[in-house]
Amino acid sequence: MFRTTLAFFCLILLAVTMVSCTSQQDETVAEVESLLSKGKYIPDIGTFLQIGRNTPAGYSWDGKDVYFTSGMSGASQVYRLTEERWPYQLTTFEDGIDFFRLSHNGQMAIVGASVGGSEQSQLYLMNPETGRVIQLTHFDDVQMGSVVWAKDDKSVFYRSNEANGRDFFLYRMDVFTGDSKMIFGEVPGYNTIGEISQDGNLMIILNLTSNVNDDLYLLDLSTGKHEKLTEDEGEFLYDNVTIMPGNKTLYLTCNGNDDGMQRMATMTVGSPEVNYIDDGWIDARWETDALIISRDYKYMAALVNEDGYVRLKIREVASKKELPSPPLDGIISGGYFDRNGSCLISYSGPTRAPDVWRWNPNTRDLEQLTHSIYAGIDRNVFTEPKLVHFKSFDDLEIPAFLYLPPDYKEGEQIPFIVHAHGGPEGQFQPHFYRNFQYLMLNGYGILAVNPRGSSGYGREYQNLDNYKNRKNSLKDYKAAADWLIASGYSKKGIMGIRGGSYGGYVVLGMITEYPDLFSAAIDVVGIANFKTFLENTRAYRRALRESEYGPLSDPEFLKSISPVHKAHLIKTPLLVIHGENDPRVPIGEARQIIKAVQKNGGVVDSLIFSNEGHGSGKRVNTITEYRKQVEFLDRNLKVLQLKKDTN
Repeated sequence: MFRTTLAFFCLILLAVTMVSCTSQQDETVAEVESLLSKGKYIPDIGTFLQIGRNTPAGYSWDGKDVYFTSGMSGASQVYRLTEERWPYQLTTFEDGIDFFRLSHNGQMAIVGASVGGSEQSQLYLMNPETGRVIQLTHFDDVQMGSVVWAKDDKSVFYRSNEANGRDFFLYRMDVFTGDSKMIFGEVPGYNTIGEISQDGNLMIILNLTSNVNDDLYLLDLSTGKHEKLTEDEGEFLYDNVTIMPGNKTLYLTCNGNDDGMQRMATMTVGSPEVNYIDDGWIDARWETDALIISRDYKYMAALVNEDGYVRLKIREVASKKELPSPPLDGIISGGYFDRNGSCLISYSGPTRAPDVWRWNPNTRDLEQLTHSIYAGIDRNVFTEPKLVHFKSFDDLEIPAFLYLPPDYKEGEQIPFIVHAHGGPEGQFQPHFYRNFQYLMLNGYGILAVNPRGSSGYGREYQNLDNYKNRKNSLKDYKAAADWLIASGYSKKGIMGIRGGSYGGYVVLGMITEYPDLFSAAIDVVGIANFKTFLENTRAYRRALRESEYGPLSDPEFLKSISPVHKAHLIKTPLLVIHGENDPRVPIGEARQIIKAVQKNGGVVDSLIFSNEGHGSGKRVNTITEYRKQVEFLDRNLKVLQLKKDTN
C-alpha cells in the first residue's frame, strides 16, 4: 500500500514538474519570440552578414547535376549538389571565383578567377566531378570572360584584352592543348559573345560602343568572315540573342521601339529590321530583362522586370503555348533548362536569401534545392519594403523602395538613410539585403531610390542623366530627402546618405551641392574627380564611361561635376571606403577626397582594404566594413536622435 501510494505521489510530482517545465519553456520561447519580433534582441551586424546566398551556376542537360555558387566558405566558390543533396565544394580559390561555365556534355567546366579584387580573370579547366583545376592562362594584367563552349566541347571561345589592354577581341582555345588564337579582331571596342549556332558554324557577337548602345555581328567560324547585322541611327541595346536552327532567325531583346522598353523581338539574318513580338504574352508595361531558349529550342523563358520585382514566364517556342509560372513572388534570375523541360532558377526576395530552385512547368513540380543559412536569425523579424513614387524638380515621377522598422509608428520621425545605387544605369531591386534588415531592426529607415538614369524603365528614362544632365540625377536625390521630410518620416539632423561606385559619387555630390541636408555620408568606392577617374580607370572601360559622363576633351565640364573641387563646402561627417586594387574606380579617388576634406578641416574617416577591389568580397572584410558603417551611422545619426529625444 505504501509503495503504491509513493509511486502515485511520484507520478503526480513528475506530472506537475513536467507541466511546470513545459510552462516555463513556453514562457521562455514566448519571451524570446516577443523580443525578436520587437527588435529588442538583435545580433551583431557580423551575424547578419553570415546569412547565406546560393545562386545557380550550371545544370547538366540530363538534369542530374546541379552547380551553384555560394559564399558559405567566406568567398564565392562553386559547389555541386550530390545525389544526397549535399553541397560538395569544388573550388578553393582564396579570393573566390568570378564565373563558371559547364561544357555541353557536363564533363568539363571553365572557371574564371582573379586575385585581390583586380578583376583580371584567368581561365582554369576544371573536372566538375572532383574539382581538380588546371590553369590555362597566365597573364598578370589581362581580363578574360564571356566564355562559351564550342558545340563539340573540344574548345572554348572567350574575350580578352591581351592585344592592347583596351579592346576586347575574341579568341578560341583548344582546352586539351591550351593553344589559342584570335578569331575576331577587326572591330575594336568591347566585344562579347552572344551565341553559337546549333551547327557550331556561326557566332553572334555584341559590340558595345557605349553603355546604352551596341551592334550585332555575325561571324562565320569556318572562314573567319563577319558581317554587321544591325543598322540604326539611334542608341539602342540588343541583348539576349539566340540564333535558331537553320541560322536564319534570331530571337533577342531590344529597346529600339517607340516606347524605348526592352522587349522581345526577332530579326532575320541579312536584314537589319527588328520585329517586336506583341502577342500579349508579356505585359507591355514592363521590360524584359532576359530571354532564354532551351538547348533543344523547345522552351522559352522570359524574366520580366515589374518595377524592380522579376517574374518568370515560360512558353513553348513552336506553338507559343504559355506554360505555368512557378508560384514564387519576389525576384527570379537564372533560367537553365534540362531536356525534360525543368528550369533551374534563383529565387529571393526582400525577406528571403537567394536559393536554387527547380521548376517543371509541365508537371508543376517545384523543388527547393539549396537552403541558405540564416545564422540563427528568425526570418519572421524581417520586413518588406513598400514601392513609393515622388515628384522631382521637373515633375518627373521617381520610383523608390521605402524600408521601415517593424515597430514603426505612423508620423514618427526616425533616423533615415537615403541609398544610392551604382551604375548609373543600374536599378535598385528589392533583393535580400542583410544590412538593410539589421538597420531596420535597429530603428533606421531606408529609402532606396531609382533616379533618372536608372535602367528598367525604358530608354528615355535611362538617358535623362547623360553628360550635361549629370546633376539632374542629384536633384532626384534631393527630392527624395525632401519627400521623406514632407511625409513625416524623418527630419534634418537625423538623415544620412550612402552609396557605392556611381552611388559613391552621388554621396559626394549631394554633400557638396546640398551641404546642409545630411548629417552622415558614406562613400564606398565612389568617384570624386571625373577627370582623374577617366584617366586612370582601366583602358577597356574608358570609352564606355566617357559616353555616359562626358569626354576627357571637355575638362571644364568634368571639373564642374567633380565633388573634389567643392570639398570646402562639405559640412557632413564623411566615411570613405575603398579597395587598393580597384580597376574600375581607382584608389586615387578616395585619397583625393580624404585629403581635400582634411585640408579644409572637415570630419572624414576612412577604411582602405589592401586586398580588395571594387567593393569587399571576402567575408572578414565585409564584416569589418559594415561594423564600421554601423558605428559611423550610430555616432552621427542614432546617438544624435537619442540626445534630441532626451532633451
